[in-house]
Amino acid sequence: MKRSAWFAVLFGLLVGSAAHASNPQPVPVYTFTCKGNTTLGVRCPDGGRPVWIIQGSDGNFYGAAWDSQEGSSEPQGGTIFSLTPSGTFTLLHGFSPGSNNSYPGGDNPADLIEGSDGKLYGSTAGGGRPNGGVSFRISKDGSDFEILHEFCSSANCADGAGPGNLVSGEDGNVYGTSAGGANGYGTIFRIIPSTGAYKVLFNFSATFSLNFPTGPTLGPDGTLYGLQGEALFHFDPSTGDFQEALLPFPLENELPSVPTSGLTVGPDGNLYGLYTIYPQLGSGVFEVGLDGSSFQLFAQYTADRGTAGSLLLATDGNFWVAEYNNGTTGYGDIVMLSPSSGALLETVTTFTATDAAGAFPAAMIQAKNGTFWGATQGYGKASKGSFADGVIFSLNAGLPPQ
Repeated sequence: MKRSAWFAVLFGLLVGSAAHASNPQPVPVYTFTCKGNTTLGVRCPDGGRPVWIIQGSDGNFYGAAWDSQEGSSEPQGGTIFSLTPSGTFTLLHGFSPGSNNSYPGGDNPADLIEGSDGKLYGSTAGGGRPNGGVSFRISKDGSDFEILHEFCSSANCADGAGPGNLVSGEDGNVYGTSAGGANGYGTIFRIIPSTGAYKVLFNFSATFSLNFPTGPTLGPDGTLYGLQGEALFHFDPSTGDFQEALLPFPLENELPSVPTSGLTVGPDGNLYGLYTIYPQLGSGVFEVGLDGSSFQLFAQYTADRGTAGSLLLATDGNFWVAEYNNGTTGYGDIVMLSPSSGALLETVTTFTATDAAGAFPAAMIQAKNGTFWGATQGYGKASKGSFADGVIFSLNAGLPPQ
């Protein structure tokens, strides 16, 4: 390991729960704006309600906005965009309604990753000719948009439907999960970047759960992990070996506790996620080993009746969480949690409907330089005659670089 990289890791472990930059606040980088009458329909030329952001290998940021047309109960369209670290915005692709308003090229992009070939891979929640969503890829300059698979193309959606999040595997291929499948309980699929070929590798059953699988998480051993309801699954792409085990989520006062997020690899190499006690809500952290052992359910850190996002392991050794509509205002917040106890260390910032950085945070990452970048799905500041429909923000908490 290079000396500089070794020092950065050591420093991150040493600071642990040490104080970060005093009172860090989110700063708007780019605000999505829309124009029109909400009754007749609102157009958002660059997109609206951003839901996803990543940092590419070139240092720029890339993301997905959920819609490009507001004013209905089901906003439609969406965009793929790029942002330089200084905030220069480029629209890379807009999802078009087509001649019959069926969005044949996809509708409502939901995620985005960079593949081993340097291109962007993503999926949409709807659209495609069978309206089961699509998987797609696009170059970072916005060229060569390509639909790789139209979900629900097979009878009874045996090829999957409504794909979940994607991950780039150690073998260079792209992996994801979906609903549907031959048994109706979801699939694990693969996309080969060199050919764009799509293939279902595994069909889930109802052995442990009727739920669809979460998006896969790449474990420290290079294999895939995820949840199907309260069951932990493990899939080895190199061998096709699949294992699943029911996790002992307990009853709390005769009420079931259930996971509410996908999995994140923690500082000790174990898997972590968030849970709630249905129907009380509130959020807590759970931990489990890669082999399904050493399961722990930490005490809930909040009783807010909101929605917590996924755990982000930052370079200070703590988990950071962007909570969609939690906090004192109900417009979301960012909290810092202890991996060793799941306890709330700090509410870092709270969003409001009047913030320039918007409200309802939907995604957050830590950039290579240690700052956080995230997306809020509503509000922000717009010029007269327009309204803001979400913001990409940055937050400098003084954390070390990755």
